[in-house]
Amino acid sequence: MIRTPKPIPHPAPDARRRTSAARRGIGRAAVATVVGLATLAVPVASAAAAHSDTGTRGFGKADLQRGLDGIVRLDGVVGAEATLVDGGQRTHARSGTAELGTDRPVPHQGYFRMGSNTKTFVSTVILQLVEERRLRLDDTVERWLPGVVQGNGNDGNKITVRHLLNHTAGLPDYVAHVPVLRSAESFQQHRYDAYTPHQLVALAMRDRPLFEPGARFSYSNTGYVLAGMIVKQVTGNEWDEEVRTRITEPLRLRNTYSPGKRFGLPEPHARGYQQFEPGGQLVNSTRLSMTWGDSAGDLVTTSHDLTRFWQGLLGGKLLAPKSLAEMKKTVPAPVEGSTVNERAGLGLFWRGLSCGGGSWGHGGTTLGHLNTNAFTEKGERGAIVLRSTNLARGDRDARTEALLDAALCAQR
Repeated sequence: MIRTPKPIPHPAPDARRRTSAARRGIGRAAVATVVGLATLAVPVASAAAAHSDTGTRGFGKADLQRGLDGIVRLDGVVGAEATLVDGGQRTHARSGTAELGTDRPVPHQGYFRMGSNTKTFVSTVILQLVEERRLRLDDTVERWLPGVVQGNGNDGNKITVRHLLNHTAGLPDYVAHVPVLRSAESFQQHRYDAYTPHQLVALAMRDRPLFEPGARFSYSNTGYVLAGMIVKQVTGNEWDEEVRTRITEPLRLRNTYSPGKRFGLPEPHARGYQQFEPGGQLVNSTRLSMTWGDSAGDLVTTSHDLTRFWQGLLGGKLLAPKSLAEMKKTVPAPVEGSTVNERAGLGLFWRGLSCGGGSWGHGGTTLGHLNTNAFTEKGERGAIVLRSTNLARGDRDARTEALLDAALCAQR
């Protein structure tokens, strides 16, 4: 969910580490990890067979299953699930186990924490409010949240709503000050700590801004906590209530919700595992307070719901054409050490494909759960890969991203 300049041994609502995949999680502060791409297509025995007998165009269930098996076997992931969509057709696969030390398969359509993909939902609500002329993208943070962004050089008068949504505000990220993300020991001590949005922003205000607003890109979970606070200020409702009435109910996403102060996940679900340092133990991180993620990355969902959301959003069911075009206006979002062409829009990212063109998506990374996704321009085709293990390695998403790239390129 959280992104930071370098991979660090803790994840955040997009503890998005400095890899392109990480940028699609709740933040870049998340632990980074993955292996090389060479063995992506190596056939391996899976814990469960593909759930659908169909495939999409040149990429079918056998390809999806092989790729998912490679992620589990070669990356050391406990369990994974994937969904490939082509219009109304869906192909599912699962691999690995739902819990370490058991042979219990990963459940079909199990609940998982989506991490920073939450940001796309929040951005969609903001753009709907813009359509209703209840706020403007050029409104300042100070206009809606007077006195909240101040101190140590931070100034809400200089930061606009647009800056928040495309990560050009220059805001420091609060996740560096959240102890549950620091180590296995700190996680056990602080896993049930509760935070308010104001407390999270106050943590960020301990640090100086990274740059003048609008100068460049830097992934910030703080910006999306502020966006959620603005939604409440404009509507009088909490951000997750607006997500429910404006997105999940209209699209019939019955299994997508904010956990609030609840610690666990509904059944069925795979256990989530967090590795806090390279080579370290896998810590069961399934039960915890996600109040530290808030509107930057606390939503829970299923593979089916998340694919429906992306197809609905990109297919024009949530935003007017003008608003969707505004959402897709991008700024360069360079990734340190990567040559991948990636650009940031308002709550979503565009990423170049190896076969030309690009895809839209916004992955999510949090304690023990990761999802990576990619969809075509209008959402007709795409894929989502969910993993129940967050490894402390900077290349942790490479094989997953290669699978998504292969799936979309084969469908062209």
